[in-house]
Amino acid sequence: MQLTFGTWRATANTDRTRGELAPREAQHLMALASGLSAKEIAREFGIQPATVKHSLMRVYGRLGVRRGTAAVAEAIRRGWIAPLIILLMVADLHGQTLRARMPVRTRQQSTVTARAAAGGRGPDLGVLIA
Repeated sequence: MQLTFGTWRATANTDRTRGELAPREAQHLMALASGLSAKEIAREFGIQPATVKHSLMRVYGRLGVRRGTAAVAEAIRRGWIAPLIILLMVADLHGQTLRARMPVRTRQQSTVTARAAAGGRGPDLGVLIA
């Protein structure tokens, strides 16, 4: 089962026969990876902070770690969670363009654009406009 939270995607296993994350544990871990505290995660999902802490402790035990940062790193290493930006880059590398490519400006075009924006006056400072 694929889940997303913020800029993260996770793989959860509802029957958990292979030791992977339960869906709620995956949601909590993605929220933790997004930088939320246990209190903020609890508010986001409408549950008690103690419930989030208990869920994260189960995740830490399953991953064999003691801290949240180590849990996120280990889950990424195992492929249980991944930042969506990495997934977009990988998809793009495999020829699956997911967005229109921006035209590449040369230095000369950018300088001309900068001069035009300044009313055609001023020295050429080589300003690049992205």
